[in-house]
Amino acid sequence: MKLSILDQSPVIAGHDARRAILETLALARRAEALGYHRYWLAEHHAIAALADPCPEVLVARLGAETSRLRIGTGGILLPYYAAFRTAEAFRMLEALYPGRIDLGVGRAPGGDARTAQAVAGGGFPDAEQFPQQVWELAAHLAGRLPPDHPYKRVRLQPDALVVCDDRGRVAAMSLDTGELVAHTRVRWP
Repeated sequence: MKLSILDQSPVIAGHDARRAILETLALARRAEALGYHRYWLAEHHAIAALADPCPEVLVARLGAETSRLRIGTGGILLPYYAAFRTAEAFRMLEALYPGRIDLGVGRAPGGDARTAQAVAGGGFPDAEQFPQQVWELAAHLAGRLPPDHPYKRVRLQPDALVVCDDRGRVAAMSLDTGELVAHTRVRWP
């Protein structure tokens, strides 16, 4: 059986966010030593009890702290970001830690409405675009944008380091997202 950990980097009473992040690093090292298969990090914003608003940054550090453990996001809140930018960030992570990176995405706001607006740069993230974003992200990673797509000729960096396979994940917490997963054939945790 393959075991995984989903870590939200909780801030324990009486401690600070830095301590929570150090505990996350220690737990990942211990998980690897115990033979765990995967370590997921979650994105949350402006929640005092959770210390990780940018899991893709912490994934990079976990990669340096471990050598075999698969590491990934469970998940990047895709409505806040361009699919292209997310694809580039995960290509970079894959370049640093080949064969160990998992990309999980979700569409929840990851905080309250005011925080969601701040993270989105003044507007509100449009979860209605989530299916299109998931499709576009997978197409960017696989190099399979259709010839007429406006970004077909935009070069994704680092060049040709990631082949999109079955490691993309969508956190399906609703029937709508479950149907999206089935339609796009993107796996979920």
